[in-house]
Amino acid sequence: MMSKSTKTPRKQTRQRSESSPLVRENYYLQSVQWLLNRFSPYWLACIPLVAILVVLWDGVAVAQHLYDLDEMDLTDPAYLKGTLDVIFILASAILVIFMNAGFGMLETGFCRQKNAVNILTKNLIVFAIASIAYWAIGFAFMYGSVENGFIGLQGFFLASDDPGTYGLDPFPEGLPISVSFLFQVAFAGTAATIVSGAVAERVKFLDFLIFSILLVGISYPITGHWVWSDGWLSSMEFHDFAGSTVVHSVGGWAALMGASILGSRRGKYTEDGNINAIPGHNMSIATLGCLILWIGWFGFNPGSELAATPNVAYIAVTTNLAAAAGGITATITSWTKDGKPDLSMVINGILAGLVGITAGCDDVSYLSAVIIGGIAGVLVVFSVSLFDKIKIDDPVGATSVHLVCGIWGTIAVGLFGSANIWVQLLGIVSIGGFTVLFATIVWFALKFTLGIRVSEEEEFQGLDIGEHGMEAYSGFVTQTDTFAGGSPLGISGSSDLP
Repeated sequence: MMSKSTKTPRKQTRQRSESSPLVRENYYLQSVQWLLNRFSPYWLACIPLVAILVVLWDGVAVAQHLYDLDEMDLTDPAYLKGTLDVIFILASAILVIFMNAGFGMLETGFCRQKNAVNILTKNLIVFAIASIAYWAIGFAFMYGSVENGFIGLQGFFLASDDPGTYGLDPFPEGLPISVSFLFQVAFAGTAATIVSGAVAERVKFLDFLIFSILLVGISYPITGHWVWSDGWLSSMEFHDFAGSTVVHSVGGWAALMGASILGSRRGKYTEDGNINAIPGHNMSIATLGCLILWIGWFGFNPGSELAATPNVAYIAVTTNLAAAAGGITATITSWTKDGKPDLSMVINGILAGLVGITAGCDDVSYLSAVIIGGIAGVLVVFSVSLFDKIKIDDPVGATSVHLVCGIWGTIAVGLFGSANIWVQLLGIVSIGGFTVLFATIVWFALKFTLGIRVSEEEEFQGLDIGEHGMEAYSGFVTQTDTFAGGSPLGISGSSDLP
């Protein structure tokens, strides 16, 4: 019989057992598993992100770009002029940002209704992504160190309060850092938005977001530094006043590589080489998008003067004349070529004229602006047909408008303006080559890791349902995919109706 002194109470035995290393390890593992079961991986992924932001906050929150107005004599003409410049650039930035609405309307109208939500979402979120990526690293790569002719390496996260870090003179002689950043990020967002239209209706949403981050954060700022921040092309007097190459061709090259690597939409091209037209579902909003972009360009080009000077009115007039000429010549060309005046070509002709004049709007005569825009309107019609013949499926004609006419506009400054034509060609080739290389690497990396294309079923059903689980026209009678053996879709994308 066991004595009382050697007998271990049951409660004490359980406590010792629970305190053993093996039991404690099992308990911790069970606790972790309990947490994992109750929180999705997306919530858990936010933990390291929050930690990174907390660590970075200590370094970036110290610099403030506010001015002490009590220390300024606002009656001084220099301060009045500086303040006027700030207000003008701020208004121009707002116009350029509003162009995102134009791109969204244009691309959505040119595509099928079953992909409307996806296109609108991309055009909305891309500017948010561009703002953060450009704030974190893009603005520093583009402007942060004028001594380096290839890439800027200072002022990440807008952390510097020294205007010289970003190549600016102190206020009031120069613009404040804040308004300079806002204007430039509006341009950066435009480059990423161009890609959206060319890869529409079949690209995975996540892959597009990743590509946009890398384009705005790395590729666009590097080539932009070459031209607009005393880089090596700037030192050779390469002339691209508002971005025919820096913005539009860069976006166009990235779009071209994305569309070619991604492949065409289902049913666009037949095995015997025929081309099936896939008409847009709403030309009303496409036209509205064109008009919004036309208006926004009066911030894009005149704002690139970077000051409120009498020249902004001249730049606005050359911009408008080129747009008008592009619309007219595109209408005549498509009417002559196809027998009917095509509204989509009128729209793209206007945009082609705007892109074409962007490089030299400050450096050419009114007559030259009309010629440049008119030629761009002709080019865009034949360019759309050419890309179709080589089976590059671009639903909205982004490569024709922004790439082809961006190249033409940059060359035109050498033909009608004061720029050296050979330097212009060098800039086109060097910026194009870098962008093609960068975009090709990124698109292929995404293709072999995440896969850049939605499934055939998702493409047929529509990306609105497959990627977002919602519809743009819920409850309305819709009809899609009536080509290439597809069946008409009924209410809200169903196939119940005959």
